[in-house]
Amino acid sequence: MALLPALFLALLAGAHAELPGCKIRVTSAALELVKQEGLRFLEQELESITIPDVYGAKGHFYYNISDVRVTQLHLISSELHFQPDQDLLLNISNASLGLHFRRQLLYWFLYDGGYINASAEGVSIRTGLQLSQDSSGRIKVSNVSCEASVSKMNMAFGGTFRRMYNFFSTFITSGMRFLLNQQICPVLYHAGTVLLNSLLDTVPVRSSVDDLVGIDYSLLKDPVVSNGNLDMEFRGAFFPLKEDNWSLPNRAVEPQLEDDERMVYVAFSEFFFDSAMESYFQAGALQLTLVGDKVPSDLDMLLRATYFGSIVLLSPTVINSPLKLKLEATSPPRCTIKPSGTTISVTASVTITLAPPMLPEVELSKMIMEGRLSAKLTLRGKALRVKLDLRRFQIYSNQSALESLALIPLQAPLKTLLQIGVMPLLNERTWRGVQIPLPEGINFVHEVVTNHAGFVTVGADLHFAKGLREVIDKNRPADVVASRVPPPSAAAA
Repeated sequence: MALLPALFLALLAGAHAELPGCKIRVTSAALELVKQEGLRFLEQELESITIPDVYGAKGHFYYNISDVRVTQLHLISSELHFQPDQDLLLNISNASLGLHFRRQLLYWFLYDGGYINASAEGVSIRTGLQLSQDSSGRIKVSNVSCEASVSKMNMAFGGTFRRMYNFFSTFITSGMRFLLNQQICPVLYHAGTVLLNSLLDTVPVRSSVDDLVGIDYSLLKDPVVSNGNLDMEFRGAFFPLKEDNWSLPNRAVEPQLEDDERMVYVAFSEFFFDSAMESYFQAGALQLTLVGDKVPSDLDMLLRATYFGSIVLLSPTVINSPLKLKLEATSPPRCTIKPSGTTISVTASVTITLAPPMLPEVELSKMIMEGRLSAKLTLRGKALRVKLDLRRFQIYSNQSALESLALIPLQAPLKTLLQIGVMPLLNERTWRGVQIPLPEGINFVHEVVTNHAGFVTVGADLHFAKGLREVIDKNRPADVVASRVPPPSAAAA
């Protein structure tokens, strides 16, 4: 009996779960590129390892190893892959570290010192990054696991006391190997929880698109990792900046991502575009007013001739007044995505008036305009761009069928006005695009757009326009020293 209430609650929770307007899938095809860039960054981080001095005494012999620096890292074998319980797992085996340090030896009154090169062989590192969403809906590295070991140290001592150094090499190399083991994981923990998170901070979550609207790319849940993919679900909703708490219910078809040949796939539902048009409608942006010289002269003459019977009855002070043409959407436009293409349906009112200076306007006519626009989507860099084209257009009167017949001569001139005067303004804005939630320095290349029933997908490859080091140094937190201390679980094995 207890199973039925639990099942009911699960169904209820699923019914109220928010659907994503945008999904992103990173496939295993991208991991080789990510690994190459990540290893370059990791090499630079490991070269910053600071090893304490190694010193000791044996009878009358005193030795001191100081100023230890990592000079180079040789990675012979490495593998980066997805793992369901760890998200991202990096394995490095049989690597080597080049070391440079200062040696000092004191035997009674005899002293020897200088610098020497050494190497740490058989370096193995196994580190995992766990990804999750934080309280603001941003993707974060929430945990870093680490195991690291160095199998042996090689040092080639020379000089007068070479035999003495070789005698004490066991103490020295064992001490340095122990200290090196203890330093690798703290560096990796700091790189993951601090430096990589500073890179993820560049992913837009809730930001402005322009002066009127913003976009919300909050994660709806933690990223889901399978053996071959990393899937993320974003709210993907626009909102008017003046109404920050405004929201639009998402009743669109949930986008689906099933392919994995390309490095990354992005899917957008009809809700993504509907929320954009609804936001601009709420912000009062979907209207255009043309007065006087802004109205094309041919259209001005045609409108005056069409409404001559009404104009001639007006006061002489009004007859020669500038003509005013106002187009205003009566409801938010709606997007329809089909395998054959993407269309946007618009319904607007067209009001024609005479606007005498310092006098009330005189309305000549008010008609309804219905248009259908085709939308071609492209993804350039990390900006989703749209190019619109007017496909169908008609005007009619909501007063009478007879008046609608009288409007037929205005059909072609008004369509020309839209194509020449309105569509370029719309395309100027839509072609600027809106940013996709990607970190700074990473762009899409070789994009392929595919339409489905209710959503559109874009398959692409990734390109690092900037190196990780450049982006991280630019966004590095001011206080990073304290973050180098890892939790006990991150200690070296």
